[in-house]
Amino acid sequence: MDITLRVFYTKSHFRVRTTEILPHYILKRSARSRHVRVSVRAGGRITVSAPHYTSESVIKSFLLKHADWLHKKIAYFSRFPEKIISLAQEEKLFILHKVRARTIAEAKVARWNGHFKFTFGKISIRNSRSRWGSCSSRGTLSFNYKIALLPEHLADYLVVHELCHLKERNHSKSFWSLVARVVPDYALRRKELRDFERTFKFPESGI
Repeated sequence: MDITLRVFYTKSHFRVRTTEILPHYILKRSARSRHVRVSVRAGGRITVSAPHYTSESVIKSFLLKHADWLHKKIAYFSRFPEKIISLAQEEKLFILHKVRARTIAEAKVARWNGHFKFTFGKISIRNSRSRWGSCSSRGTLSFNYKIALLPEHLADYLVVHELCHLKERNHSKSFWSLVARVVPDYALRRKELRDFERTFKFPESGI
């Protein structure tokens, strides 16, 4: 289970550590994490993911090391207001888009698996706030319902990414080489997907 420290960034919430400026952040600890990762989302919200065993001093040192990058990203993403929706609203969006999401996922899995010929279990559409997709040990390919809202080239990348996990279970060089066979510009699309997630505005649907 993730342990989340809910400390949100605002312009008045900077605090000084030694000679550097360290912004507030949300800390998520997970048994699945292997490295410290930081992301900045719409509204300038900072999220740090870290393994359970990583100390706060190591996390803060990591943030200080990347302070220049952080502040540039905060300045950029603060231009996009963060829209918080309730669980009930998210569920309505899920119901609204899940059929189309399944149609898209099934068509793209069929298309791209024509290149790989992998064996997989089933395709699942989920309502997740934190993951675009996953591939289980049983070969189940799961996709966020928001695949229905993605530009086509990003939906293609997402499907290829999860398909490649059927053979390579991690993000090793072998995994990315497999992805590159059909999506040679995967690094650019990966960045686009992250930026899309951070700046995405939910469609107005009377929720």
